[in-house]
Amino acid sequence: MTTEKTPLAPNFLRTIIAQDNQSGKYAGQVVTRFPPEPNGYLHYGHAKSIIINFGLAEENHGRCHLRFDDTNPLKEDVEFEDSIADSVRWLGYDWGKHRYHASDYFDDLYRFAEWFIEQGLAYVDSQSPEKMRAMRGTLTEPGVPSPDRNRPIKENLVFFHAMKSGMFADGQYVLRLKIDMASSNLNMRDPAIYRIRHATHHRTGDKWHVYPLYDYTHCISDALERVTHSICTLEFQDHRPLYDWIINKLADGGMLARPLPHQYEFARLNLTYVVLSKRRLIELVEKNHVDGWDDPRMPTLVGARRRGFTPAGFRLFAERIGVSKSDSWLDFSLLEAAMRDDLNENAERRIAILDPLKLIIDNYPEGQSEDCLAPNHPQKPDLGKRAVPLSRELWIEREDFMETPSKGYFRLAPGQEVRLRYAYIIRCTHVDKDDNGNIVAVHATYDPDTKSGTDGANLRKVKGNIHWLSTAYAKEAEIRLYDRLFAVPFPGAKNPVGHTEEIPIAVETAPPDDGDDNHRLVEPHARNYLDDLNPDSKRVITGYIEKALAEAVPETRFQFERHGYFVADIKDHRPERPVFNRTVTLKDSWVKY
Repeated sequence: MTTEKTPLAPNFLRTIIAQDNQSGKYAGQVVTRFPPEPNGYLHYGHAKSIIINFGLAEENHGRCHLRFDDTNPLKEDVEFEDSIADSVRWLGYDWGKHRYHASDYFDDLYRFAEWFIEQGLAYVDSQSPEKMRAMRGTLTEPGVPSPDRNRPIKENLVFFHAMKSGMFADGQYVLRLKIDMASSNLNMRDPAIYRIRHATHHRTGDKWHVYPLYDYTHCISDALERVTHSICTLEFQDHRPLYDWIINKLADGGMLARPLPHQYEFARLNLTYVVLSKRRLIELVEKNHVDGWDDPRMPTLVGARRRGFTPAGFRLFAERIGVSKSDSWLDFSLLEAAMRDDLNENAERRIAILDPLKLIIDNYPEGQSEDCLAPNHPQKPDLGKRAVPLSRELWIEREDFMETPSKGYFRLAPGQEVRLRYAYIIRCTHVDKDDNGNIVAVHATYDPDTKSGTDGANLRKVKGNIHWLSTAYAKEAEIRLYDRLFAVPFPGAKNPVGHTEEIPIAVETAPPDDGDDNHRLVEPHARNYLDDLNPDSKRVITGYIEKALAEAVPETRFQFERHGYFVADIKDHRPERPVFNRTVTLKDSWVKY
């Protein structure tokens, strides 16, 4: 869904693919891939990548592969694979028969590594990781070649085969490509491509004692799958020369077919009011700052789903922010606005009373009730109307009554008239109070000639209009009012409410050993980000809902009139104990920084 008032942002990848299609570079084929490591739950940033990769393939009648980068058996699990697959499906995409694993190619990757050794382009290094790091050099100083760099080819093969057989301890040897220790790009200074790891893999068991590293694996996997456009985030830009070097060498040697895939980088998602670092998300869960990975406040896709965020809302958000090569911060309100727009279009309306106060209509007959008709969606008359029963005693919102009304207050007050939405005009007569002076009930009389939808309704006009539910027919429900997990735009930053230019984006420079989390972009932190948690990010109250809402299927979304958008909780909602989560308010209530 798009809106006329919000133009879609540019997407440079569309232009590139259109040019490739026109030139026939890939014979009209468009093949992309989404390659997560199955070591955790997907977050909002992954949603952007999924939508870009699957969306571009879909637009061009191509295909997108789901490929699990399962090269680190110490961190990966089938539980995460299942969660990732479910999240991709939930966003509305399907990979068909094209679900792969990096481990599918372990035999090929090993064979190619042997080929690199045989060509004199790889060697087994016995240096410790610390020593290799020290000899790698800096941005201004060249690296120092390893003493093992000129180890004879046959000896390298013997050592590599012994590594595969499990004859050495973890970390005792690595296999490195022989490229250029003086390269201005540190990634080209003889990168490691295989490490010893004695661990049981969740798919290959104990077959392997050596595992390939990410930079070596993913470019070859792309080429073997005949991927055309390998799309990743900007932190991989400096790794592209290595990507190209590996697959071009293999293609020159007849090991891979041309045309080869091309890597393109785009700016990752940087949202205010959230943290996307895997380390910090783990800390939030393990230290019980949230209620698990699917807590609706978490920026995980399982959390977003439980919050009531919609796949269409994520796609709309992705279209609005576009795809660029410039990193920048986006305000969280942009994501909320996309969800609001989608829900406004598609969520049926219902009534809920969240802060109940009893209203007694003294001249309405006791024991009597009648149906009042309310539209399921005011902009979609084809969805029809539903019956909301009216009786003598009702629940109204406490804020809809004021004993001493302020200027401009048009809701219920002593002697003042309002319309019960979808029902009658009433006049407040008096109130009941407890021994402490608290109002426990409001009394009123109704005009039976003013029912909404009748001719009499047009004869009298009042300014106020309030919501209500019958105490006899309403259902008690647990209402969870969720809000942003953090109270400031940049959690943990020195100036957490400063402008974006005061919070520069930095790149962590950890080697690409284990995939996504080693390439995360982070903002500089000056204090503990946990100090910026929003104490009001979750409030649990008891309210009243229309009785039929208790029977709602979990994950069904509604607009609670006047209150915002809510969803029947996926895990806890059931007819005898309804539970609804607030997805987003009707309007943005956060002050812009």
